Amino acid sequence: MLFVTMHMANVALNLFSIEAADAGLEWLTEPWRTPVGSVLLYGAAAVHFVLVLRTLYLKRTLRMPAKEAAQVVLGLLIPLLVAEHVIGTRVYGSMTGTEIDYEFVVRALWIDSPATGVKQVLALLVIWAHGCLGLHFWLRFRPWYATAAPFLLIAAVLVPVLALLGFADAGKVVQSLPLPPVPDDAALERIWAALAAKDLLLTTVYAVAIAAVAGTLALRALRQVMARRNLVEVRYEGGQVVRVPRGTSVLEASRIGGIPHYAVCGGKGRCSTCRIRVTAGVETLPPPSPLECATLTRIHAIPEVRLACQLRPTAQLTVLPLLAADRERALTTGLRPTTPGREQEIAVLFCDIRSFTALADHRLPYDIVFLLNRYFAIVGKAVEQSGGTLDKFIGDGAMALFGLNGSTAEACRQALAASAAILAELDRLSEELAAEIPAPLRVAIGIHAGPAIVGAMGYGGAMHVTAIGDTVNVASRLESAAKEFNAAIVVSDAVASLSGLDFSDYEAREIAIRGSRRPLHVHVVPQGAAFASGLTDARAVA
Repeated sequence: MLFVTMHMANVALNLFSIEAADAGLEWLTEPWRTPVGSVLLYGAAAVHFVLVLRTLYLKRTLRMPAKEAAQVVLGLLIPLLVAEHVIGTRVYGSMTGTEIDYEFVVRALWIDSPATGVKQVLALLVIWAHGCLGLHFWLRFRPWYATAAPFLLIAAVLVPVLALLGFADAGKVVQSLPLPPVPDDAALERIWAALAAKDLLLTTVYAVAIAAVAGTLALRALRQVMARRNLVEVRYEGGQVVRVPRGTSVLEASRIGGIPHYAVCGGKGRCSTCRIRVTAGVETLPPPSPLECATLTRIHAIPEVRLACQLRPTAQLTVLPLLAADRERALTTGLRPTTPGREQEIAVLFCDIRSFTALADHRLPYDIVFLLNRYFAIVGKAVEQSGGTLDKFIGDGAMALFGLNGSTAEACRQALAASAAILAELDRLSEELAAEIPAPLRVAIGIHAGPAIVGAMGYGGAMHVTAIGDTVNVASRLESAAKEFNAAIVVSDAVASLSGLDFSDYEAREIAIRGSRRPLHVHVVPQGAAFASGLTDARAVA
């Protein structure tokens, strides 16, 4: 990817001039022609190809999801796609003594052989797309990736677009240049010899690659023939039975038997969605590998739970997949795309109207709906304008998340700003409806920050990004505590500290949290509008 990025950047310099692109060769292309650069470049290509062959050999079945199949096929094709261009320029230049500059390359690909030029453009785009997808799947669970992804996407689109524009611009310029002088007989002999050597070397590369793939497939077939002499029976609680060679993983057994089995990471042990419970044959299980052990420890799995992609049974066993693949597939048919669950630090806000039952008593349904929609609009607008995400409405209550794409400190400030806006707007609504309601509208708000599991959850069209975990439960408890204290907001000490705002003017208390032996330190903001102005001033300073 580093080579391709530098190469495309060099081509993009043709937007200024061919001379600028030639000058860029010294910094962006020549380093790859040094002994160290050549070892790195060709070594990376060779390692990439060998790793694909290894993956192909280790797979116990060639039945795999389309994404994995595309990964394998592209991994085999990419070195072959660039072989002609790399071999052609290097062999031709070294054997003929020709300086391979951009005028020469563009003339060859744009004028002399446009079909080859189109082929190289497509090859470069395929390589770039394959590399970007690989980086995306590698980095997508990093905590910083959600913030960086939009900027990386811009770069991923701009780099090839600028390169193609530079190539096209250089092609138009070269068309207007005079033709190079006709070579003499000796030069023609060197050119034909270089072309013949290029074709021979390219044919050799293709033959070696095809032989390597054929050899890998032959070794797989030989291994399977030998493995059939020692089969292992994998039974499923649903009644299916699959007999597979020893050394086959349970996930591969499911694919061989056509049994739906969920595996979000593609069977690499990076997630726990393929996990199973072994209901018979536990005593014969091999110990988990360090990778599997780390994942199982993270999810606090019991000994009978294993990862199907990592467990390679040595004796008969019975298993129960803990995530039904067909049910999970149904979840992805909603209006929103699925978001893999991940743990991240966020701030959670719960908001609820106080004494709403008494307020709604003896009122027309239309009036209640009107009042709730006005209230929901206030909450939704305050959350969105503060940078948060409205999670859900529950009766007359609401839940909002902050920090999905930012730091926890900023998330806390956003949650406090949203609560201040809710209080201010609710006061205005109470004044507006003073003649219609017996008392001003009051809300109870609880805010807490900490780790939570965030991901797309639900079913069908009701699927949306939400959060679960102790942080959510504590925030809900703080909202209840606000009602108990007859307060507007109860903020945990974690939120107060992370926000960097001064809460010394507000009462500090301790409340009991179910499941925790230690009380939680909180700050209590009483009913009133002073909090809104104080927060605004403090946030402006921050």
